[in-house]
Amino acid sequence: MFDSQDVINYLLIISRKMASHIVGYPRMGPKRELKFALESFWDGKSSADDLQKVATDLRCSIWKQMTDVGIKYIPSNTFSYYDQVLDATAMLGAVPERYNYTGGEIGFDIYFSMARGNASVPAMEMTKWFDTNYHFIVPELGPNTKFSYSSHKAVSEYKEAKALGIETIPVLIGPVTYLLLSKPAKGVEKSFAPLSLLESILPIYKEVIAELKAAGASWIQFDEPTLVLDLESHQLEAFTKAYTELESSLSGLNVLIETYFADVPAEAYKIITALKGVSGFGFDLIRRAKTLDLVKSAGFPAGKYLFAGVVDGRNIWANDLASSFSTLQALEAIVGKDKLVVSTSCSLMHTAVDLVNETKLDNEIKSWLAFAAQKVVEVNALAKALAGQKDEAFFSANAAAQSSRKSSPRVTNEEVQKAAAALKGSDHRRATNVSARLDAQQKKLNLPILPTTTIGSFPQTMDLRRVRREYKANKISEEEYVKAIKEEINKVVKLQEELDIDVLVHGEPERNDMVEYFGEQLSGFAFTVNGWVQSYGSRCVKPPIIYGDVSRPKAMTVFWSKMAQSMTARPMKGMLTGPVTILNWSFVRNDQPRFETCYQIALAIKKEVEDLEAAGIQVIQIDEAALREGLPLRKSEQAFYLDWAVHSFRITNCGVQDTTQIHTHMCYSNFNDIIHSIINMDADVITIENSRSDEKLLSVFREGVKYGAGIGPGVYDIHSPRIPSTEEIADRINKMLAVLETNILWVNPDCGLKTRKYAEVNPALTNMVSAAKVLRTQLASTK
Repeated sequence: MFDSQDVINYLLIISRKMASHIVGYPRMGPKRELKFALESFWDGKSSADDLQKVATDLRCSIWKQMTDVGIKYIPSNTFSYYDQVLDATAMLGAVPERYNYTGGEIGFDIYFSMARGNASVPAMEMTKWFDTNYHFIVPELGPNTKFSYSSHKAVSEYKEAKALGIETIPVLIGPVTYLLLSKPAKGVEKSFAPLSLLESILPIYKEVIAELKAAGASWIQFDEPTLVLDLESHQLEAFTKAYTELESSLSGLNVLIETYFADVPAEAYKIITALKGVSGFGFDLIRRAKTLDLVKSAGFPAGKYLFAGVVDGRNIWANDLASSFSTLQALEAIVGKDKLVVSTSCSLMHTAVDLVNETKLDNEIKSWLAFAAQKVVEVNALAKALAGQKDEAFFSANAAAQSSRKSSPRVTNEEVQKAAAALKGSDHRRATNVSARLDAQQKKLNLPILPTTTIGSFPQTMDLRRVRREYKANKISEEEYVKAIKEEINKVVKLQEELDIDVLVHGEPERNDMVEYFGEQLSGFAFTVNGWVQSYGSRCVKPPIIYGDVSRPKAMTVFWSKMAQSMTARPMKGMLTGPVTILNWSFVRNDQPRFETCYQIALAIKKEVEDLEAAGIQVIQIDEAALREGLPLRKSEQAFYLDWAVHSFRITNCGVQDTTQIHTHMCYSNFNDIIHSIINMDADVITIENSRSDEKLLSVFREGVKYGAGIGPGVYDIHSPRIPSTEEIADRINKMLAVLETNILWVNPDCGLKTRKYAEVNPALTNMVSAAKVLRTQLASTK
């Protein structure tokens, strides 16, 4: 028998020997070295050559390490300076007119202008990559979009690996998925279907394929994850049309179509497995089991490869090797030994890099985990077991870890489970309707029309990060830490008063991350030191690990909120992260339904809300930035999710007084299709991303949806360094006033300001407040 120390020691020995520092299979995500290189380049502190050198070193290092581990199918063109969809836009030369692209190879200036905007034009829309916390830049297309082969990145990276003696599989976003993820460009009719451009982009794909063949590629992978969605018949037919058109170009190549994040529906499975010229298909066998059932019941085309995603690419729990091995044996009987490829369920860019780097996790919890490097080991172990080379010691250590996790007393808290079970039978709505509550709140808060606020965080300076880092390392005392944070809060409060913002925030200087901060103070959570995961561009996060039942041992934010409120006579928001966002931005335990964990978190946040109210905080914001992100990809599963997610939010604030104003915040997702669920959350005020997405949120109100609570659609994009003018912001507010009542409209940025610099924040907020005042004057003169 193995105890937890034996298990972790054995697993780490194997990892050091076979998979040290591997980023992932089948895809790699930028490491933090690239984050710092990008930010240095954007700040003008380093050159394009410097950035490219860092990127090249990282790519080559990863390819070599994957070769050393023994991975047979090594990907290339999975590295990105921002995101892989933007890379495809560059490849196709599909640059919106406002960036003044005149042809030729797309360089960093055009590329990063599309991603981040520049001094004269805004960035393209950014939204979530399916139901993950990764983001992508949404392509803007129209009937007059001109396509040209404008980025040779896929071929260059293949050649780069080949020069090292490493054969790779170049990976491209598939043509149909690219178009289905696109939107009509500005000025184009909203009814325009980007899929109508399929015949226009296929010639570019043919050019790329021809160059890859000439360079010696033997495999090519097309990522077509939209195949897991509920597609209409004409959308499914586009896959047949695309790959039939590409068939002659692909002749002589092995072609893999990869899907992930959900089951492939039966009709989609039927269509893609019938495609000629395609050598293999990759399926996510972790998130639901219907695809596995399809393979067993509907059969699998003879002579084709099945890339079986049996190792979870999106979570950090060690694989149940015995269960996966059983699944693979069943598949082997269907597709044949030489046609079955063991794989992860999706890219490992969604998980942390290497468990070996985690020196502060205790051994028991560590034995339950597998980061990207360990998942590569699991893939290899399963593949070798299928080949008759089963590592019995490794499988035994894995079984011991599985057993330890199931029986550990630290996982279960009966009191928490009883409290969560008692939630059934109530919808936890506040007793008074939102209109009456807003009246009561206005009498107490006495806010002007078009009240101004920000979303929560203010710039995280290097000095501020240093203070937090030194406090965690015990290099400064608690007294010194509190003094430094207090000074920062006072600075932020005074700045907001000088700007004449109506409802203030304390700037969150004590928080590195909105989820990590709360998880550190809740039971049932564990934390990493180096478990970084990319969110977008240079933005990386360290998701907490929820391993057990969740409760709140003590107040988490009351001390700082009371301190901040004592510095001003203006309303100061208490700032919390909501239960659904904490859930969706964590690595969540997989041994109970997600909604049960969410209800536990909701009860913990409820206690914090009540303590804030008792401390005299009149406005409490409970962010649910990730509520839309967790929406299941299949429509048949969405109603159930929205029911428990919205219910969880209502649990947090159902007991507060009518005069306590509850805010929530959402960002960077498509909200139009869940607007009725947003209304059902019953918040008093919602601030919501709007400007980055071309104000498409407003279309639901133009179409007749009535919204009676306070609402603040964002008036400028905080993920761009660009500073909007007063006139531009006023124009946005006027568009909102055309569809929303004056007495419910708030004025605020799209999101928090932590990623910006004060040199950008100060003038942007100055212009925002000025725009609100101009419109107040205009509205007063028309009465």
